[in-house]
Amino acid sequence: MSETIRITVLVENSVHRQGLVAEHGLSFHVQCGERSLLFDTGQTDLAVINAETLRLPLDRVEAIVLSHGHYDHTGGVPAMLDVVPTARIYLHPAAFENKFSRNHAGSARQIGMSDCVAQAIRHRACGFIETKGRTEIMDGVFATGEIPRATAYEDTGGAFFLDAAGTCPDPLVDDQALVIDLGRSVVLLLGCAHSGVVNTLDHVQRLTNGKPVSAVIGGLHLGSASEERIQQTIARLRDAQLEMLAPAHCTGWPATAQLWQAFPDLCRPAGVGAVFEFKRD
Repeated sequence: MSETIRITVLVENSVHRQGLVAEHGLSFHVQCGERSLLFDTGQTDLAVINAETLRLPLDRVEAIVLSHGHYDHTGGVPAMLDVVPTARIYLHPAAFENKFSRNHAGSARQIGMSDCVAQAIRHRACGFIETKGRTEIMDGVFATGEIPRATAYEDTGGAFFLDAAGTCPDPLVDDQALVIDLGRSVVLLLGCAHSGVVNTLDHVQRLTNGKPVSAVIGGLHLGSASEERIQQTIARLRDAQLEMLAPAHCTGWPATAQLWQAFPDLCRPAGVGAVFEFKRD
């Protein structure tokens, strides 16, 4: 008997449907039959607000998986825990580290999770679950954990540091993706793909014994990518023979335009309110 997988965008930089609100960030509600989870939480309580507008039953969410420790993916945790205080939280321990980004003028700004978010996660009676390696979330759904960096042309996608002075680069080892097994293929959800989209695809292939990836949805962090990286990414995505591609959030408008041009029949908008449905064998 087949099962319906329904992925709803709760937070993204743009809006797909009337009556919803956008912010710089990302959050997905993933419904697997009667069970559900969240992948990222956006930067404020907007995921809760948009879920109420969409009439999604957040009180049934069993787990919250955080793709990495940046504020625009973790800031909504406290608001979400007010709704589902017993939800299991999954994240890499490096997500708690101080994280900074340096702008073109040379100054740095804090972009890691806030103290109140870290405390909300650390001080829970039911604790949290570390995801250094592949970690099962529920039947047919797992977090990749750390993603090996093998390509020569992929970096973290920006000037990211562990200190305000910008002397210690942040390798963002906490970056991870969510994989949903459909039986014959898998769906890949990305937060920001700071490990590189190609590295992520290759790692997922290893974790699933070569099972094809039929859909890639989320942030590809190609905003500052070189033309070589964008073309290498397009070539790898073409080799994957995807059935759907939904670039979002941090992908960057120039790269998004090139992806839509390269895959006009596969690309889908991924603003707030967008829904993606799949059948699990």
